[in-house]
Amino acid sequence: MSEDRMQKIVSLCKRRGFVFQSSEIYGGLKSAYDYGPLGIELKRNLMQEWWTDTVHRRHNVVGLDTSIIMHPDVWKASGHLAGFSDPLVDCLVCKERFRADKAPQVAEGQPAPLAFPDKGKAKLALSLIQEKLGVELERMKKVLRGATGNARGYVCPNCGSPFLSDERQFNLMFRTSLGPVDPTGELAGVIARGELDGLDERAIKARIDAQLKPSAVYLRPETAQGMFVQFANVQSSLAMKIPFGIAQMGKSFRNEVTTKNFIFRSCEFEQMEMEFFCRPGEDDQWLEYWKEARMSWWRRYANQPDDFRLRAHEPSELAHYAKGCFDVEYRFPWGFDELEGIANRTDYDLKKHQEYSKSKLSYFDPETRERYLPYVIEPAAGATRGVLAFLNDAYTEDTVPDAQGKAQTRTVLKLHPRLAPIKVAVLPLVKKDGMPELGRALADAFLARGINASYDETHAIGKRYRRHDEIGTPWCLTIDKQTLEDGSITLRDRDTTEQERISQDQAVAVIFEKLGA
Repeated sequence: MSEDRMQKIVSLCKRRGFVFQSSEIYGGLKSAYDYGPLGIELKRNLMQEWWTDTVHRRHNVVGLDTSIIMHPDVWKASGHLAGFSDPLVDCLVCKERFRADKAPQVAEGQPAPLAFPDKGKAKLALSLIQEKLGVELERMKKVLRGATGNARGYVCPNCGSPFLSDERQFNLMFRTSLGPVDPTGELAGVIARGELDGLDERAIKARIDAQLKPSAVYLRPETAQGMFVQFANVQSSLAMKIPFGIAQMGKSFRNEVTTKNFIFRSCEFEQMEMEFFCRPGEDDQWLEYWKEARMSWWRRYANQPDDFRLRAHEPSELAHYAKGCFDVEYRFPWGFDELEGIANRTDYDLKKHQEYSKSKLSYFDPETRERYLPYVIEPAAGATRGVLAFLNDAYTEDTVPDAQGKAQTRTVLKLHPRLAPIKVAVLPLVKKDGMPELGRALADAFLARGINASYDETHAIGKRYRRHDEIGTPWCLTIDKQTLEDGSITLRDRDTTEQERISQDQAVAVIFEKLGA
């Protein structure tokens, strides 16, 4: 059921212009997605709601936009260069690459059935296992039986195979070079001169790294470090007093490839992060404040608020820099998974950047006359994961009567109006009698007020209603014969399908008020 629901959401996203596979006409690029005309509106609306709540409604939080490429020493200080790697494993059957620490658990000796999308793939896998691994299994339709868990205690999350490669460390940062000279040219010279001859693998890798290092830079794996690096500039330029926050939205990059769960995990994604600097000793109360504030924000836009939960990290889960951490999790079709982390990072980051940069990043409190490194509470949310969560929350199939009164199933996205890509659709009943002209004028009036409106005159009125239900448009305004007589129009509600007559002259004000509410 959960897989079926996810497939329906993915299909709707492509069909209606929310999300496309990146470079699809060239076969696509794994773990990369493009946001279509409606998807970008949904994502921007979500991020704008976050920005408004986090920055514009608070006196003590300001914004920042730091560069994607930063000085490589930033990543040394933060620990990303040395430790930002995951133990990854390749499935020897389906070739899925996955994180060992996130894989499904199967105890040694317990049954480990392998499941595939269809019988054909199951047959191919059965032959591969027999020929390459020398293991005899039994096929029952799409499932291979007879394998058991091994000493590792986990299996492939894609097919369930216990036949896996060794664990290997993969650095998750994208490395590139800065400067007009291609460093591989010099490297080619080193190889041509035979300077690597006779060296073992470790020595060759060290020599290559040394050759690439002078021009090496990285695409940021998170937005947080830019805010720590600019802490002193932001604080002094605006004379900010502790406690205060610095917020940032933007793209981050992680060099991991996964084909599961659609846009939940991708190599290029957008974050909504805030670093809240506070006095040591007051950090616990601010952690409590922000975890409640962030949970309230997510639930505010949900049809099913109980599908969002707050989970405290166990001591064994905590990052080395964290004093405490909570995850906002959402009930996705595959189960609860992380949307946002709210962590007490103590003074770890400022202390590290102060140490590596030799710059003073402490704060002087004018009231107590003390100088100290602030503690930091970090609410860090995934915008792209938020998009998927609200698409799932909104996706609904219900039954409504058609023009003849017969029950029919409709697909509707019950998105919160402030998140909906299109707020209102203006629909002339027919393409004559001056109705299109009135409709275009009304749609233009909405656009002039900054309300995203769509003028739609294609197909019968019932099909247009269903189309806008499916893309989440909260309200449809229909211009008909009565409009020509008394200036009233039909206002149709997406969720209830109920209709009422309102004045055409008041339409913009009515929708504006509904959006505000």
